[in-house]
Amino acid sequence: MNISSARCPGCGQIMRVVRTRCDSCEAVLDGEFELSPLATLSLENQLFVTAFVRSHGSIRKMEGLFDISYPTVKNRLNAIIAHLDRAFQDPSSNAGVLELLAQGKIEVEEALRRIVGCGRGC
Repeated sequence: MNISSARCPGCGQIMRVVRTRCDSCEAVLDGEFELSPLATLSLENQLFVTAFVRSHGSIRKMEGLFDISYPTVKNRLNAIIAHLDRAFQDPSSNAGVLELLAQGKIEVEEALRRIVGCGRGC
């Protein structure tokens, strides 16, 4: 599995995933797929979060691993948390559809049609 940033290397904006492929059977999905908030972090911050999780949240281990001070670890984590908070506050483009489904205003088939964007009865 390759770790990559979801940011455009040219302008830095968040890129959209429009195609994905299975390396095993070569099945291909085309469409628009939402990225997780973690995928919107820079590659450097994705690696920092991975190291933090792998160190069981130990700031002391992070200090040694990255050769940075306690306040630097805390500041970096706070910046990452702020980024993730903003990402979670932005409602998913599917949130409205899921809300209509939860309220019983649309059926599952209609919700799938809206989310997947398939007008061919898929």
